[in-house]
Amino acid sequence: MDNITLVLIAVGLAMDAFAVSIASSVIIGKVNKRQIFRLSFHFGLFQALMPVIGWLAGRSVHEYISGLDHWVAFGLLTFIGGKAIYESFKDDEGSHPRSDPSKGFSLVLLSTATSIDALAVGLSFAVLNVTIWYPSLIIGIITGTLSLIGILMGSRLGKRFGKRMEIIGGLVLIGIGLKILVDHFA
Repeated sequence: MDNITLVLIAVGLAMDAFAVSIASSVIIGKVNKRQIFRLSFHFGLFQALMPVIGWLAGRSVHEYISGLDHWVAFGLLTFIGGKAIYESFKDDEGSHPRSDPSKGFSLVLLSTATSIDALAVGLSFAVLNVTIWYPSLIIGIITGTLSLIGILMGSRLGKRFGKRMEIIGGLVLIGIGLKILVDHFA
């Protein structure tokens, strides 16, 4: 596999993480360095690991994974997006802090949801007899970089438009989930 093809595959895989990074940083509002690192690192890491897992799984489980991957991604993104929309209506002065999608279970859910398609790419690489280590590294680096850019873009949008952008961020996450579902059935 040539480098141009690999980069195009990596960019294609990274688009979900890029969009989720924008939406997540809009939800957070003012992002700090730790949040930027956590989101971009984990999106890149999960995107790099999923092709390896898919590659290791090989052809024997392909039909089981391909039958559920779109539903899992849709469910995870809809849950996080719905939670973001719900929290946008909470009073900022209240005693409940805003949810931070760069921490804990939310981060794991988002990282998994945005990288499930990379699992299928890993399965494809196994079928094509492509070694996985170099492509996996490139996919992870490109995803981490595009996620970083998305976080910075979303943070600027959030500062400018406030709660409306939180709602839009949640709707974007749900929209990405729907897109994954529609793409699978198309």
